[in-house]
Amino acid sequence: MSATTVDTATPDAAASGDVLKTKSWKGPIGLGVVALISLLIFGFGTPSGSDTTFVVATSSDFVHLPTLTLPSKIAAIVLSVIALALAGYSAYLANQYRKPGLWLPIVYGMAVMGALLSWAGAGRDNTSIQITGLLTSSLFLAVPLIFGALAGTLCERSGIVNIAIEGQLLAGAFFAALMASMVGNAYVGLIAAPLAGALVGAVLAIFATKYWVNQIVVGVVLNMLVIGLTSFFFSTVMSDNPDLNRSLGLAALPIPLLSSIPIIGPVLFDQNLLVYTMYVVVIVFQIMLFKSRWGLRVRAVGEHPKAADTVGIKVNRTRVRNTILGGAIAGLGGAFFTVASGLAFGKEMTAGKGYIALAAMILGRWSPRGALAAALLFGFADALRVQLGIIGSDIPSQFLAMFPYLATIFAVAGLVGHSRPPAAEGIPYKK
Repeated sequence: MSATTVDTATPDAAASGDVLKTKSWKGPIGLGVVALISLLIFGFGTPSGSDTTFVVATSSDFVHLPTLTLPSKIAAIVLSVIALALAGYSAYLANQYRKPGLWLPIVYGMAVMGALLSWAGAGRDNTSIQITGLLTSSLFLAVPLIFGALAGTLCERSGIVNIAIEGQLLAGAFFAALMASMVGNAYVGLIAAPLAGALVGAVLAIFATKYWVNQIVVGVVLNMLVIGLTSFFFSTVMSDNPDLNRSLGLAALPIPLLSSIPIIGPVLFDQNLLVYTMYVVVIVFQIMLFKSRWGLRVRAVGEHPKAADTVGIKVNRTRVRNTILGGAIAGLGGAFFTVASGLAFGKEMTAGKGYIALAAMILGRWSPRGALAAALLFGFADALRVQLGIIGSDIPSQFLAMFPYLATIFAVAGLVGHSRPPAAEGIPYKK
């Protein structure tokens, strides 16, 4: 439902640089529908006279914020009305050929989630909604998705479709557990994990650039191969030698002062080394991809390899390097499942997270910053499923598990904006 007109944007909007070429009503309609559903189900569906308790403070905070106990029905209705108002404002901006700022979807999402939590916690006097714990779990559960989405972004920006993220995550998890157990140090596993992912990436790169094999087929085969190999070695080597599969974990490294800030301190600054590494990797690749000569060459190879070749850029060499680097990043994310979580390796323990990482990459429009935001959204859905299960919510956990895939379908359908992959993605370059 996109209406194309011949009218030009207003001078003020054009001067701001935040202009739409056409009036697109998909976003406002989608926001309005979700807000209306929130009002009908969470607002009017909440029993009257019940309360919901929100806990935001932790024992290490500088300032202990008070526990909030709100009337469930009123809170859900007010928050849903705020979401409806924001949907209306987004429609106003669309009518003015203007894009909404980043603040609007953030505030909108907080309003809808607040209404949902008010409804879910209504009348549960013996339980409370742990906001800080929910956000901390969201970030932690998003870590493998962020690394996997970054791997996919690096590969596909250079023209290689990396369906093998699942296998790279699993290989990283296996090798991290194995090496950490052999040496007796979890940090050794953190170093070893990228090597396993890079190996899987190298196999994908060779078949994609040298033998011109269909990249999607190769990726799926590599996933099956890694699942088979890790399951075999788990059943034979690790099961017979428990010392090769110990539960070694990375210690939390709270940053002094910052970790004591209410809410954001425990969420962002009381994590282990893998999470801090994730911060650095996202920032570095966001800058490198869009602000450096290397990033310009990578994007040129992914968009128009022939033109890149004519100016002296080695297309296939760039693709091979990016695919190996992407595999190493995904392998590092695989360490989340074992040494970062303090768990021993188990068969197929990645449980499809590689495919959800691909969904985060698509929803994030092939940028590290967008992939981070999408992965955090999926991590929040996973953490919310756990939180609702703890308080005994009536929402089926399977519904929240479906959320990443539903969001990807909506993204591909254009309901959250046009999402276009690199033009030469999946196309072998033949001189």
